[in-house]
Amino acid sequence: MIRYGTASTDDELKQILALQERNLASKVSSPEKEKEGFVTVAHTFDTLKAMNNTCPHIIAKLEHAVIGYALCMHPRFSDAIEVLKPMFDEIEGILPPEENYIVMGQICIDKDFRRQGVFRKLYETMQAKTKKDFSSIITEIDAVNTRSLQAHFAVGFKELHSYTSGAREWKIVRFRYL
Repeated sequence: MIRYGTASTDDELKQILALQERNLASKVSSPEKEKEGFVTVAHTFDTLKAMNNTCPHIIAKLEHAVIGYALCMHPRFSDAIEVLKPMFDEIEGILPPEENYIVMGQICIDKDFRRQGVFRKLYETMQAKTKKDFSSIITEIDAVNTRSLQAHFAVGFKELHSYTSGAREWKIVRFRYL
C-alpha cells in the first residue's frame, strides 16, 4: 500500500534525488519526454535538505522506497537555484505582496507507478499540509512538457502567467485555496 506524508530522513531525501536523476530532461528520450514528462532542475542534497527543513517535501512511499515526491519550496529560497530565479521574479511582478504562497518546486513519480493516482494524491497531501500556512501553491512548467501541464490542470491548477527565459517558454500555474 502506498503511504503519503512528508520527508523526514536523509535517506528519503537521497531517494528523492535518485528519482529526480532518473527523470531529468537530459536523461529521458524525446518520445518519453512527450509521453511521460520530465523534470528540469537537479537539486543538491544541501539545498533539498534546507528546503525540507523549512517546509517538508511531500512523498509517496511503498514500503521503504520513495516512489514519488512533490517538493515544497518556500519563497525564501528564491535565490537558491539559478534556473528558478526568473520564475520568482515573474511571480513577484504579478502577485500582490500580501499573497502568501508556497512553490511546488518539482513533482515526479517513478515510471512503475504512473497513471495510478499518485500525482493527484501527492497534491492532495501537499494541500492538506500547507493550506493553513499558505493561500496558494504555485509552480512553473516548461511549455513543451504537455504531460505535466495536462496533469496540473486536471488537479485544479490554472494558468497564471507565461514568459520566456533561457529561450524556453514557461507557464506559471497556481492552485488557490478556497
